[in-house]
Amino acid sequence: MVLRRIRDRLLVRLAVMTERHRDAIAAQLLPRFANSPTNVRISLPRTIVNPHRIYMGNDVWLGPNSLLMALERYPGVALRHPDRPEPLQTFESKLTIGNRVTATSALQVSAHLEVTIEDDVLFASNVFISDGTHGYANANEPYKWQPIGRMAPITIKRACWIGQNVMVMPGVTIGELSIVGANSVVTRSVPARSIAVGAPARVVKSWDEARQEWVPAPGGIE
Repeated sequence: MVLRRIRDRLLVRLAVMTERHRDAIAAQLLPRFANSPTNVRISLPRTIVNPHRIYMGNDVWLGPNSLLMALERYPGVALRHPDRPEPLQTFESKLTIGNRVTATSALQVSAHLEVTIEDDVLFASNVFISDGTHGYANANEPYKWQPIGRMAPITIKRACWIGQNVMVMPGVTIGELSIVGANSVVTRSVPARSIAVGAPARVVKSWDEARQEWVPAPGGIE
């Protein structure tokens, strides 16, 4: 009984010390990226796959539960069929995250070809970005066993604001200083200085340079 109490107290002290130094621990455990960024903070827990294919900007802050994947092959170990060999797809992927990019939490980025996030982009929580989708050509076969399809690069240009629970699909470019509203699914490119909302997302407002204000886009909302 006494030994258990001592053990429990030591575990509590260790947990307190770990919490106090959480940011320092996260920084020490960062992997080596394809370049040498400075002042990068990616909170724990996190998953970073193939960091040698990830180019990270300076002064980046990503909240907990981030998932950054620059894929080299599919399927990975977790998705391989246990009883039959599956043909492997291979990728020469590249993921670029610019300077001063911030995300509240749970930023999920999956690159098969190329995903580029430019400087000063702001992400809310639980944003999903992927330049490829699971195949679904055969409705008689579990989709996890089918090859990745519909691959096309994604670019999110500088200073955008991407809202909560947004999905950005393959082939999309989001123009600079644009806003994507919460819960949107972006299936088509968004022009610069626009506000897009919905599933699928559509542009509802555009920036009027002469008036220096947002104005409704054709068919948009007030």
